[in-house]
Amino acid sequence: MNAPNDLKALDQGTELDRLFTLQRAAFARERFPSLAVRRSRVQRVLEIVTAHEKALCAAVAEDFGHRSHHETRLAELFFVAAEARTAINHLRQWMRTRRVATPLHLLPASSRILRQPLGLVGIISPWNYPVQLALAPAIGALAAGNRVLLKPSELTPATSALLENLVSRLFDEDEFAVVLGDAAVGHAFAQQRWDHLFFTGSTTVGRLIALAAADNLVPVTLELGGKSPAIFDRDADFAVAAPRLVCGKLLNAGQTCIAPCYALVPSERIDAFVAAVTAAVKAMYPTLATNPDYTAIVNPRHYQRLTGLIDDARAKGARIVPINPAGETLPAAARKLEPTLILDVTADMRVMQEEIFGPLLPVERCADLDDAIARVNARPHPLALYYFGDDASRRARVLRETMSGGVTVNDTLLHFANEALPFGGVGPSGQGAYHGEKSFVLFSNEKPVFTQSRLAGSRLLYPPYGALFDRVLGVLHRLKG
Repeated sequence: MNAPNDLKALDQGTELDRLFTLQRAAFARERFPSLAVRRSRVQRVLEIVTAHEKALCAAVAEDFGHRSHHETRLAELFFVAAEARTAINHLRQWMRTRRVATPLHLLPASSRILRQPLGLVGIISPWNYPVQLALAPAIGALAAGNRVLLKPSELTPATSALLENLVSRLFDEDEFAVVLGDAAVGHAFAQQRWDHLFFTGSTTVGRLIALAAADNLVPVTLELGGKSPAIFDRDADFAVAAPRLVCGKLLNAGQTCIAPCYALVPSERIDAFVAAVTAAVKAMYPTLATNPDYTAIVNPRHYQRLTGLIDDARAKGARIVPINPAGETLPAAARKLEPTLILDVTADMRVMQEEIFGPLLPVERCADLDDAIARVNARPHPLALYYFGDDASRRARVLRETMSGGVTVNDTLLHFANEALPFGGVGPSGQGAYHGEKSFVLFSNEKPVFTQSRLAGSRLLYPPYGALFDRVLGVLHRLKG
């Protein structure tokens, strides 16, 4: 070792190993926590986001340079609180052993499903929603009876440090703990022998996480991203649709994994679309520079990446339409980037190849709905898809003929907010789903239990085989026919 950073990394790795060993031993002592214990753990997560709202909002704002406290309260703290309350209210039902049907030929036996904790769950959370995407999966894991270690993002150090502090005050280390550190610690984290590893982040890093976990055959849930389209059909009412699109696109300045990443608009309606979106931006964000509702880009690197996407598109022939209602100067140092429509896009532009994660919206012309569907299907499966239109048969076509992690019709983002709907990706946008009861199931082993009766007829199929076996098997065939 040749630098203090090497010693720090070693210390962090040692701490990870210590906590992992501590939690593994704790789970061995308590393999099926009671309802009361699980409720207590989820209640303490709820306390984090309700009793420490101001501190969490301030930490997130510090990490971003500026982040609207209203957005943090709504998109992070409220969501975590809702997830926690759902778990608390339904835990007894979720934990119940479920009786399932036993086929006639196996009677009088009985069949049940026991939902059993997996053991030790690792969670690696991202920077864009540093509270919600850390604590929401932790709620499911704790409700299911597991021990949890969390590795939050190093790109939001104030929030990560505050989470570590709050969790350590409310939980014993062998219940739920936070491990801080950089990408090297994250790599070591992914290599542990978890009973389940949950990762939210980019597709590129997700591949590395999956490879690291594969060495130990650790099951993984990957919540990734991709380019989520917004399809505007010929009958879409732009007066209604544009504000909903803008709200979903500019929440957190577009730094949202399910933000609309490009719009597919009928060629003859492009001008009307641009006018409607421009009007919606002006209504919601009449100013940008000092507007407390408009969030900054998280760091200089991401700001430069976004301006690079604009420059690349412009150089390749795109028409750039910045929307800056007050005509303000936005200093690069403040990292507030004006909402920008990018028209006449082509496939070779980086903005059409990369997940944007910012307030830029490419607008792609399409001839008709067939063309829009074909364009979506020519690209990797997105995490989300948005359809705007009132024709039920055309909407059904989009739902049937496209593949995506989730869909909101005639709005954006809101499928994520319903705990009754599973949330997750498909193919390159992720694997596995969570939220609500789906989270509980994700972090449980649904163990099938078959209980045989003393009067079992299966002895009629024991060797030595002969005429009786043939007759009984024939009866079984007729029963199942």
